[in-house]
Amino acid sequence: MNAILLAVAIVAGIGLIAGLGLAVASILMAVPKDEKAEAVLKLLPGANCGACGYSGCSGYAAALAKGEAKAGLCSPGGEAVAQEVARVLGVEAGLVEKKTAIVRCMGSYDNTSDRMEYQGIASCAAAAQLYGGAGACSYGCIGFGDCASVCEYDAIQICNGVARVNAADCRACSQCVTACPKHLISLVPAKPQAVVRCRNCDKGGEARKACAAACIGCMRCVKACEVGAVSVKQFNAVVDPQKCTACGKCAEACPQGCIDMLL
Repeated sequence: MNAILLAVAIVAGIGLIAGLGLAVASILMAVPKDEKAEAVLKLLPGANCGACGYSGCSGYAAALAKGEAKAGLCSPGGEAVAQEVARVLGVEAGLVEKKTAIVRCMGSYDNTSDRMEYQGIASCAAAAQLYGGAGACSYGCIGFGDCASVCEYDAIQICNGVARVNAADCRACSQCVTACPKHLISLVPAKPQAVVRCRNCDKGGEARKACAAACIGCMRCVKACEVGAVSVKQFNAVVDPQKCTACGKCAEACPQGCIDMLL
């Protein structure tokens, strides 16, 4: 009996000493908190989306506290958060450019078809591993909604087989951009502008065969644009949102109807 009690006492003593050692170490080795960064972090939405260019909200808050970042980089927070952050830091908030996500695909069931029957996991990331998905267009939206599942603002829906973004609800957190295995989603300024809803880079005949609304690189949009905002690279048209005046002439000239006007 005495041996058991002795053993228990020894173990308890070791535990007590170890506990005291850890407590002392936590005090001596504690990393001092930046109160300014903590105050800024409380103002941020906590989306940890990385749209600001930093490693989540804590990384952005730390950069703000050190004066290494601007106050208006949080897209989900918008102007309201930028103003509050600027007030805490004692700096100018500056202008916050509102952005929205767009999906560069019009491969709905009306414009394209499947080239094979897919029976795997209902995930765009999984289906993309099998010859780029079941669709006839290997560049197009797979339609399983990986982007919609990561959107915390319910701004994305799958409509007739293609993802669509509601610009009014989008907070430009970029989660959908990361989730899309086809890289069809990008962030653009939320302003009136022309948008090319296609990423097909095949030659005209092949692109049209895969999808009735595919860009065929015909250059008509380039010729119609009077400000040089449209260019064609690898048989695919691209609009520079900084140059676009939203005149709509490129959309009118597009024979495929794959250019439309945002907002």
